Amino acid sequence: MSGESASAIQRNQVDLVDFIDWSGVECLNQSTSHSVPNALKQGYREDDGLNLESDADEQLLIYIPFTQVIKLHSILIKGSEEEGPKTVKLYSNKEHMGFSNVNDFPPSDTVVLSPDNIKGKPVLLKYVKFQNVRSLTIFIEDNQSGSDITKVQKIALFGSTVETTDMKGLKKIEDHQH
Repeated sequence: MSGESASAIQRNQVDLVDFIDWSGVECLNQSTSHSVPNALKQGYREDDGLNLESDADEQLLIYIPFTQVIKLHSILIKGSEEEGPKTVKLYSNKEHMGFSNVNDFPPSDTVVLSPDNIKGKPVLLKYVKFQNVRSLTIFIEDNQSGSDITKVQKIALFGSTVETTDMKGLKKIEDHQH
C-alpha cells in the first residue's frame, strides 16, 4: 500500500519550488545564520550541511506565497532525528499570521511527522483543502525530542498549478466575436 501512495505522488505532481514568490517568503523565529532559504531553495536544501534553525524556542512560522495559484498534494519536511520537526500545521491562504494568533485559526491540515517522514518520506495532505492555494503558512509547533532548537534540512512542496483552461476558452470565444 505505501509503495502505491509514494508512486502516486510522483505521477502528476511536480516540485512547486519554481512557483514560490521568493520576495514574499517570511519565516518568524529563524536563526539569522540558519535561515529559511537553506531548507526551501533548490541547491541549498539538497546540502545536508545547511539547515533552517529556530532561534528563541523550537517553533517556526513560515509564510510561502506562490507566483500562481497551485494545488498542494503533499509535503516533504526533512530534519534530524532529534531536532527535526514533529507537529506541523498547514494553513492555506492565511496572510500575516504570527505566533500570537496562529492558534486562532483552524489549520487546513495538521501533520505529525514520523521518523520516516523526517528522513524524507513525503506526507499526503487533505488534497481537497489545498485546491486554490495562493499562499501556504507552515507552523512548526514542536520537534521530535522536545528540544529548544528545531532544525529543518529540507522543505519540498508537491502539487500542480491550477489549469487555466477556462481563460483559454474565454479568449477563443472573444476571437470568434470579432
